[in-house]
Amino acid sequence: MSSLATWIWIIIVTVALIGGVALGFFLARKYMMDYLEKNPPINEDMLRMMMMQMGQKPSQKKINQMMTMMNKQTDSKEAKKRVKDAKK
Repeated sequence: MSSLATWIWIIIVTVALIGGVALGFFLARKYMMDYLEKNPPINEDMLRMMMMQMGQKPSQKKINQMMTMMNKQTDSKEAKKRVKDAKK
């Protein structure tokens, strides 16, 4: 009888541990995605520096084009997310 109670206790602890790890992973992922949306990792100065390191002469027009492309990509991801959330 006590052997059965021990096995049940081990199963409960294992399931709780796996559930906690999964929940922690998804909460951390959600936090990081929200953080990166609010604080994009690349700005114009960083883009200009990268282009100079690659040996390109960064004109303001090129930088504006690249920033526009990156913003469109971010906006399309947000639009897809909104559509996905609206379907729920």
